[in-house]
Order: sequence, then C-alpha cells, then structure tokens
Amino acid sequence: MNTHLGRAAVAVAASAITVSLAACGAEDADGRPGASEAIKVGLLLPENQTARYEKFDKPLIEKEVSRLTRGKGKVVYANAKQNAAAQNSQVDMMIANKVNVLIIDAVDAKAIAGSVKKAKDAGIPVVAYDRLAEGPIDAYTSFDNEDVGKVQGKALLEALGDKAKDGQIVMMNGSVTDPNAKGFKSGAHFVLDGKVNVGKEYDTVEWKPENANTNMTAALSALGKGKIIGVYSANDGMAGGIISALKAAGVSNLPPVTGQDAELAGVQRIVAGEQYMTVYKRYAPEAAAAAEMAVTLAQGEKIDGIINQIVDSPTTKGVRSVLVPGVPLTKANVKSTVVDDGVYTVAEICTDRLKSACEEIGLK
Repeated sequence: MNTHLGRAAVAVAASAITVSLAACGAEDADGRPGASEAIKVGLLLPENQTARYEKFDKPLIEKEVSRLTRGKGKVVYANAKQNAAAQNSQVDMMIANKVNVLIIDAVDAKAIAGSVKKAKDAGIPVVAYDRLAEGPIDAYTSFDNEDVGKVQGKALLEALGDKAKDGQIVMMNGSVTDPNAKGFKSGAHFVLDGKVNVGKEYDTVEWKPENANTNMTAALSALGKGKIIGVYSANDGMAGGIISALKAAGVSNLPPVTGQDAELAGVQRIVAGEQYMTVYKRYAPEAAAAAEMAVTLAQGEKIDGIINQIVDSPTTKGVRSVLVPGVPLTKANVKSTVVDDGVYTVAEICTDRLKSACEEIGLK
C-alpha cells in the first residue's frame, strides 16, 4: 500500500464528519438520489466471529447514514460469515436490489474484484471498508495497517526490555487473504527485525483462534516452552488461542502476547495479566468516514474534501482514502480508552473473577 499524502491524524469524533445535503434537491440529472430521495446503502461485512462487526461497525454505519440523509437513508445489510463465494452472491443480490452505493469489507480482497466490477458496471459506486478490496473501487477507509503493526511491535519490545535477544518470539500473523494482514505484518517486522529472534512465524488461516492455537502448539513443540519469550499476535481472537495453547503446555509465567481490536475478552485478559496489550481502534471515525463517502458518492458528488490519504491497491491506483490511527491499550489505559469512550462498562469488564485485578488498576 503506497501513501502519497501526509499522515494526518484522524482521531476525530464521528459527529465531526459531516456532509452538506442542503444543496441537493430531488433526483439528480444522472439519476442519483438527492436529499429528498431515499438512499439505499448496501453494507457487506465479512464475518461474525469477531465481535466488532455486529456490535460496532454495523450500528455505527446505520446511525451515520441516517444522520447524513436526515432519516431517509436505508442500510441493506448482509454478512458473509467468512465465505468469499457467499459474499460475491451478496453483491449480486445488492445489484438486483438496486442499491445506490456499496460499502464492502471483503472476506477475500482478490476474490471480490469481479463483483466490484459488476457493481461499477451497474453504476453503483463502491467504498472498500476496513480491507482494501481489489477491483475498481471508488474509495477506501480503514486503519493505518502498517502503523498498527508498528504499534504492536513497539509494545512487544517494551514488554521484553533487556531480554529481547535472550530467547525467541513467535509471530502469529493474520490470513493471507486479508490485505490488512500484510500491512500489520510489514509494520511489525519493521520494528522487530534485528531486535528479536523470530523462532517461528505463521500466516494463520482465516484468522481463526483454533488455527492460532494449533500453530502455537506446534511452535512450543519445535522451540521448547522455556525458549519463547514473547508472541506477536496480530489480533485478540488469535491471542486467546495462543494463550490457551501456552496454558495447556504448562506455561505458568506467560510471555507478553500482543493483540488488536480491543475485544472484551482481550481487554479482560489484559486486566488479568494474561495478554500484554491490544490495539484499540476507534471504530466511530472509520464508520463515519465510510458512511459519508458512501452517501456523497450515491449523490454523485465529490469526496475530495473528506479524504486524508491516497493509496494504491494491486488493481487500482490513486484510491481516495481515510486512514485512522490505532491506540495501544495496556493495563495502564483501559479506563481512558474503552471505558471512557463507552465501548465497555466497568461492570462488563470486571466480572467476579477480575474484581481484585480491576481494583489494582483503578477500575471500580
């Protein structure tokens, strides 16, 4: 992924992202809906194993589309449940349903390219969401993936301190079908290469925790449980599988394990001292940017004033984009991140078994 504009910070509240609809009348000359017309936004999300999509992304996008269209917009939703072929069929259904614009978080960035072209041929703009889909997309919003990997790598180095060269780490990267995984991996290597010894490295099929568990079990067998001083895990779901494998192998003094997505289970593991960190990604700015670009494109207007980056996909050069930075989350800032932002309540995090651990870090 190449970036050509400055890395502007995008830690902006969703409510700050606005689009002017006042100038739009009824249907435009090219057939696109104006402010007085109902806009249908097709939203295709990739899976429901990760909590974020159903709990955050979908309702945030729905809320923002409604706000931007003064209640006239409608989100038509489908979840592919990690099935690329199903997602392609869902695009066909969206085209038949005559949506005005598509927001697609691709299961497989390559496999979706043909469907993106079908949508474009039908006159439907496409916003790639969270993953840089291939094909003739019109816009893209996600987190700065290489920066996320760098944040994870720096946190792991900080946790290891002077012991960084004393043993070996395991790198548990994401799925090769997800272009984001490549960015996370690249960013992590940028920070870690030359500073740690990578004993084993895996690209984890479909990001599944059970696959990460299997990989970690193999790494423990190959390297020896006493030789592993840290684990780079690209997300929280895999971190859970990794930690389960470490415990099953009898590792009582767990090495630092990274993560991403600030899932509730991941935050709870951090509070408990089982997982070292996660990357908290504020979904509201990402969802708001996707909604704004989608509504603006549906009305045939330009999105140049919305973007903060230009990126290249393998098939499309100069994609207008909004990239949002991630925030490292450790025990030290659970309250000031996910609690203060209203993602989770203290009661949700601090179950009975975590009461004392929560009190130690000021979560009451």
